[in-house]
Formats: sequence, structure tokens, C-alpha cells
Amino acid sequence: MDFSVSEITQQVAQTARDFANQRIRPNVMLWDESQVFPVEIFKEMGQLGLMGVLVPEEYGGAGLSYFEYKTVIEEIAKVCGSIGLSLAAHNSLCTGHILSFATEEQKQKYLPRLASAEFIGAWGLTEANTGSDAGNMKCTAVKKGDEWVINGTKNWITHGISGDVAVVVCRTGEPRTKDNSTAFIVERGTPGFSGGKKENKLGMRASETAEMVFDNCIIPDSQRMGEVGDGFRQAMKVLDGGRISIASLSLGIAKGAYEAALQYSQERYQFDKPISSFQGISFKLADMATEIAAADLLTMQACDLKIRKQPMTREAAMAKYYASEVAVRVSTEAVQVFGGYGYTKDFPVEKFYRDSKLCTIGEGTSEIQKIVISREILRK
Repeated sequence: MDFSVSEITQQVAQTARDFANQRIRPNVMLWDESQVFPVEIFKEMGQLGLMGVLVPEEYGGAGLSYFEYKTVIEEIAKVCGSIGLSLAAHNSLCTGHILSFATEEQKQKYLPRLASAEFIGAWGLTEANTGSDAGNMKCTAVKKGDEWVINGTKNWITHGISGDVAVVVCRTGEPRTKDNSTAFIVERGTPGFSGGKKENKLGMRASETAEMVFDNCIIPDSQRMGEVGDGFRQAMKVLDGGRISIASLSLGIAKGAYEAALQYSQERYQFDKPISSFQGISFKLADMATEIAAADLLTMQACDLKIRKQPMTREAAMAKYYASEVAVRVSTEAVQVFGGYGYTKDFPVEKFYRDSKLCTIGEGTSEIQKIVISREILRK
């Protein structure tokens, strides 16, 4: 793997960094405290190509690699984890699923709109009683002629209310049987499809998380993706890429918290010295920098394998698991470096602290990542 950063990656990083500082940073706490999902910001990111980073140019996307994608998510998350999370979910889950498994007609119809942010994407797998137990989902799709009737509720869905198009994985067979789910594309405005309860969250508050409700929602068979019964396999492959997204999101949060703590430690004086000169603080910074570097390398490895179309389930799970735990540790230590000020909303680290925890839960908990990793290494 080449560790040098390409010119295109540097250019994309600068574009994302400038946008984050100019258009996101001034409103971070306003959106956080009011739980506003700033749709207009995503429309602007669409114009910059950030909403279709991995989408080929033939479908209106930027046609960039996973290295650029990782960099975009990081740079946005260094300023606001919420916006980074929504950007990641749109790119890797909804758009990524369609890019990987849709028919050519479906790709032509949806990818240009998703890449430009004309459409905001949502992805529905999780349910109230089936987080990690996806084989027992209650949301069903029943075939009637050339149509499918969907009934049930999806929970914890990013853009569950505001999304214009959703990829939804529904049970089409008996519970906990093999090949019992199928993926569908459902547009907002389809009768019987609506947004439900919006969650009031600890962190990531500007990233909308809500229910999607299906009440005798009828869609044509042309909205089905792949073969009947192939939904869970598709979802697991999508989540491989999604783990890179959350690893990148975690890195952004960790780097944002670390950089804030590093700067503060050099500006805050106690006993006529900057607190960075005290071993208790400098050792914290050393640990933070080292863990971030290790998480970065794991994530780059997963990106490299993904780009080369090599198996990367183990590496993506390792990157997601380690980077998310690092984000929590680094943001916790950043609050400690700030002391009492770190516990206030006048400084950025309390938000990094709140946002970081979601990274160990969303798109597969740390415990699920350990299951994936152990299965992979014991298979050798």
C-alpha cells in the first residue's frame, strides 16, 4: 500500500475542509441544540460532489476512490459529527446499495439524483426488536401479482423522515430461515410510506434519526433490487463499506477532539506554564496521537482492499471497531484536558464526547465487530 497522499486526495480534503469551516462550523451548536437537520447544507455539498463521492461520473457522481471518501468524511466530522454521519449514511448505505445491486435502469433513475442531493437517501434494515438479529425482522413484503405490499416499521433510520428515497430490506420468507429477506427502493410520497417518531438523542443531534412506517405500502416489482431472498446478503456487503464510513467518521471526531485539546493545552497556563508542559497532559496527548495514527492505518488498509476489490470484511470490521473505540477514548481525554471548561458547551470537546459514542453502536456494535473479526480469523 502506498502511504503517500495523492494530489487529488489533498484537493478533495481542502474542498471539504473549507466547506466545513465556512458553512458548517458557525452553526454546529445551533443545529445540535435544536436538533435541526440542515437539508440545505447537503444540497450545497451535492453541488461540490460530496454527496456522490464514489458514484461513477457516468451517473453524475464524482467518481473518486475510497481514499477520497475517507478523507471527506473525516474533514466534515472534525467539525461536526452529525453532518459527517448523515453524509456517510447517504453515500455508503442508500447510494452504495443502489450502486452495488440495482439494475441499470434503477441506477440511471436514482444515482444522479442522489449524487447531486436532489434526493436525500435513507437505508432501512434495523427494527425495534431486531437490531443485530436481522433475520427475525417483522417488516414484511408480500408478493401480490406484479406488486409487493410492505407492512411494518424500521427504527433508528438516518433521514427516516426527510429522506426522498429509501432502500428497505424486508422479510419475504419465514423468520430466521435462510434467504428470507429482499431489498426494495421506495420513494417518499408512495402511499402507505411515512416518517414516524424522531429520536431525541444524546449526540449526533443534527443527523435526523427516525422511524420509517409502512402501512400497506404497494410498490411494483420493478422497485426490487436483486433476487428475492438476497436482501440480507446484500445488506452485509453494504455494511462492509459502511464500516469504512464509520471508521472514517470516528477518525474525524477523534482528530477534531485531539486538535482542540492540543491547542488548548498550549494556550492554557497553570503555575506560569502551559499545561502541555506537564507530563500528566503531555502523556494524554501522546496516547491520543498514537491511537489515532493506528486507527488511521487500519482504515487506510480497509480502503486499499476495497479499492482493489479484495476481501476486506475482517479489515473493515477491525477498522470500525478500533477507530470507534478510539474516538470515545480520545474525546473523553480531551474533556479531561479542558477540565471544567470541557464540560461546558462553550468549547467543542463536549460535543465530540457526546457524538463519539454512537460510533461504537451504529452500523454494527463493537461487540458485533468482535464477532465478525473472530469468525474471520478462526476461519483461517
